[in-house]
Amino acid sequence: MRILLTTLNAKYIHTNLAIRLLYELNHAHKGLEWKEFTIKEPKEDIAKECAQFDIVAFSCYIWNITQTLEVIKKIKAVNPNTKILLGGPEVSYEYNDVIALNEVDYIIIGEGETPFKEFITSFPNVENVPSLVRKVEGKVLVNAQAPMFDLKNFENSMPYQFDDVESLGNKVLYIETSRGCPYKCEFCLASLDNKVRYLPNASIKATLLFMMQHGKVVKFLDRTFNIKRDFTIDIFKFILENHRPQNVFQFEITADILHPDIIKFIHEFVPKGLFRFEIGIQTVNQKANLQVSRKQSFEKTKSIIQQLDYKIEMHLDLIVGLALDEWSDIKYSIEEVFKLFAPEMQLGFLKFLKGTPVRDKYKEHGFVFDPMPPYQIIESNYLTKEQLADIVKLEHALEIYWNGKKAVNTLKYVATHYSIFDFLLGLGIYFGTQRDYHKYSLTDVFDIMTAFVDKEYNNDPVIKQLIAVDYYLHFKVKPKELFLEEINHSDKFKLIEQRKLNHHKYRYVILPLNFNYATFSSENKIKKEEHNLVIQYNGTSKAEIV
Repeated sequence: MRILLTTLNAKYIHTNLAIRLLYELNHAHKGLEWKEFTIKEPKEDIAKECAQFDIVAFSCYIWNITQTLEVIKKIKAVNPNTKILLGGPEVSYEYNDVIALNEVDYIIIGEGETPFKEFITSFPNVENVPSLVRKVEGKVLVNAQAPMFDLKNFENSMPYQFDDVESLGNKVLYIETSRGCPYKCEFCLASLDNKVRYLPNASIKATLLFMMQHGKVVKFLDRTFNIKRDFTIDIFKFILENHRPQNVFQFEITADILHPDIIKFIHEFVPKGLFRFEIGIQTVNQKANLQVSRKQSFEKTKSIIQQLDYKIEMHLDLIVGLALDEWSDIKYSIEEVFKLFAPEMQLGFLKFLKGTPVRDKYKEHGFVFDPMPPYQIIESNYLTKEQLADIVKLEHALEIYWNGKKAVNTLKYVATHYSIFDFLLGLGIYFGTQRDYHKYSLTDVFDIMTAFVDKEYNNDPVIKQLIAVDYYLHFKVKPKELFLEEINHSDKFKLIEQRKLNHHKYRYVILPLNFNYATFSSENKIKKEEHNLVIQYNGTSKAEIV
């Protein structure tokens, strides 16, 4: 009997840890194989390959469930005898509609390690397989829940040992050191498992060492990596002792509980750029936080970020649409968090995930959400459809100009002197009248921003000068002259000679500014004076100021 463990990843660079763990635990089972696909691959091709198996087990998530269901329908069309088994968070709750589909034969709910082993060992006699949902003569039967899996069974685990190691350097590798979360945020599935369990320390380190040796980007799946001070510092030490120069590590942390000893360790030992911290701020509005059983001190979080951002690359998350979070609250949160100038600021929209308390209590706040994945908010008692649609446009501008690193200087200035919320909102709305948010050229990005500033901020010449600076700094080779003319040719040549710049090896753009760029760059302050900014191009890396 041939059995395939598989999933549809969002992108080729992603890896699925769940199917690797299941394969590792059962790889001695005759006929068991594993393979990853992506949601963008032709579904007919995926189905044709899967239909060669007797059983196909899919790992299902919010980002792939729609495509997965399309694929399994095609599998059944090719080979009606192939049995389909689904597992993962997206089918572990409210599964009745999914198991009712003709093409779905079985669902495993919750942790899959124990049920999957029992299933492939017992098949076709699955009456006693724990945590299994099945159909018998049209009736849905749910077997007794499996006992919690003992993570000590991962004592000798090495989930990436079956990969082609040559391929790992181009992918994002995921590792879990624990399961569960001590917090009860009602919009998050992790809130349903409040008992934090740790994998064996030796296994964690062995897997981590393998990932460092063969991979580049390592992401920890732990919901709050910094719960235990000693464990956190121990893993940090292990990374520092064994990492390669190209490695990058991302952790999801709760900043306002970050222990002083961890902060001290980072200051003393962690090199700049090695770690990324993903911090879910979600909202600055304490009423909204408490409404979803979330406790957080923004002032403490802000302080920790400011203490560490010179060493750690920060990724800050906000959620739009929480109960009691009205337009003015969202504006305040976005402005306060943006002014921390994290390299990446993610603006997400409340999703009503299956199994979460916020989905169960949606009527209390007049929530209306899309019944299809990703179950995103449409409106509520606090935000109209139109307001949410406008914030989506703001989010597009944030992605293009800030997270996309197109206008970092410009937006830092705007955030200090104006409302960054109003600016991004206006820019996002205007952008949508000029171009598709997903189809535009680099010149379009700066043309549209310049036109918007001409229209709304015409009395501030600094913004237009900074747009030009951002434009010229974005290239590896000297681009065509746009947005701000250089100083005249003779003055440019004199300045190059005076500063003994190598015009044979490099190309230069020299922009006349009416403020000191060095002061602005270091202090985010505008010091008014005539200033010639020299930008150098070497043809291989991004332009730099000299």
